[in-house]
Amino acid sequence: DALSMLELMKRLHVPGVSIAVIKDFQIHWAKSYGVADVEKGRAVDTNTRFQAASISKPVTAMAAMRLVQEHRLALDGDVNTILRTWRVPSSDLTRDQPVTPRALFSHTSGADDGFGFPGYDPAVPRPTAVQILDGQPPSNVGKVVFARAPFQGYKYSGGGIVIMQLALTDLTGRPFAEFMQSTVLGPLGMTNSSYEQ
Repeated sequence: DALSMLELMKRLHVPGVSIAVIKDFQIHWAKSYGVADVEKGRAVDTNTRFQAASISKPVTAMAAMRLVQEHRLALDGDVNTILRTWRVPSSDLTRDQPVTPRALFSHTSGADDGFGFPGYDPAVPRPTAVQILDGQPPSNVGKVVFARAPFQGYKYSGGGIVIMQLALTDLTGRPFAEFMQSTVLGPLGMTNSSYEQ
């Protein structure tokens, strides 16, 4: 409580922060601290983009719900009926209850990756969604595997959301970033946000 924002950032080794406070559905105030580029010393401002990480998961679910409203996606349907470029492996675990979008979004699909995503240096190649799911280079995370039947327990699964990213891409026939821009970000006026890598 006694530390200033800059002192706290220094203690936690955080080079830059941007904060926006929303009140009555409007930006009440916004302020930035520190640097966006440590090497060049470029300051953070209120338009600096940051990696959103897991905050993007409920926004992805919001886009999926739009497709549910349009009767283009069934929350309780087998996700393999949507996927064209990758498949949830068939096994004894999925024989009686297939993996569904509801299970993937609620982290109850049985996916046992449990990994977070450390991100990628902008200068190195980035993997496709399929390379991430298969744990193949240049992915920097392990393969998504299924260790229990759907809805038998909760385990955080970043990989499960990647499956939904791929399913939404396969279903709409559009690049994921473009789909998210037109479905959620654009209509909400989120002009400084993107799902582009």
